[in-house]
Amino acid sequence: MTTDQANAEFWNELCGSGLARSLGITDGSASSLARFDQAYVEFYPYLLRHVRLEELRDRRVLEIGLGYGTLGQRIAEVGARYVGLDIADTPVWMMRHRLRLFGLPGSCLRGSALSLPLPPGSMDCVISIGCLHHTGDVQRGLDEVYRVLKPGGTAVLMVYNQFSYRQWTRWPMATARALSREMGLSSGRLPATEAQRRAYDRGTDGRAAPETVFTSIRRLRRMLGRFSRVTLRKENSDNFLRLPRRVWLPSLGRCLGLDIYIRAEK
Repeated sequence: MTTDQANAEFWNELCGSGLARSLGITDGSASSLARFDQAYVEFYPYLLRHVRLEELRDRRVLEIGLGYGTLGQRIAEVGARYVGLDIADTPVWMMRHRLRLFGLPGSCLRGSALSLPLPPGSMDCVISIGCLHHTGDVQRGLDEVYRVLKPGGTAVLMVYNQFSYRQWTRWPMATARALSREMGLSSGRLPATEAQRRAYDRGTDGRAAPETVFTSIRRLRRMLGRFSRVTLRKENSDNFLRLPRRVWLPSLGRCLGLDIYIRAEK
């Protein structure tokens, strides 16, 4: 089974299903989706600082990796010319359902982030939050984003941080080996273990995501070398040392956060 096939099967369960369950959401009604969206945005309070909705009006925007559709709906609501893409059927269905339910313009496609079914230079903005690190080839995904962006276009992306506090505290030896490779002191591929993959993404049946690649700010700067301007910021934390997550988000999250947010201009 290819990585794309494995991802299509795994992500057919909507990313966010665990949150929906915790909220008692079992349907796709407008009220249920609004309740989910409120909880989602409250859980990631920094998300809309990176995805600047006010800048997307009348722009051609591609979102890669649709999940429960919260962000895609927000993008369509501000008047963007929205196109959504996902490797799995259910996220595409959910986003189409949201567009119909709320009378919003836009379209959704099923396809791979590694071979975007769009012509070069066709998008003003590409947004992908938490998707490219699951493709098995982050560099190819970034190259595809670059290809479909028009000159002067912007990408807003999120990938997992190789050197977050979670990596150092749970897997210190593996993280030290990754740092050694980063500094050119060793070589060889260091694929994520099942335990690492499960710690970040797992289905409601407990299965780990089939593919997860962790990267670093230093490596991303090299990978994004074709872009004219790149900004990288760390975000996100969970409850740590028995202190609530909201305490850590502006401190630990900004220093050794789980995620790296990318803003790159072509």
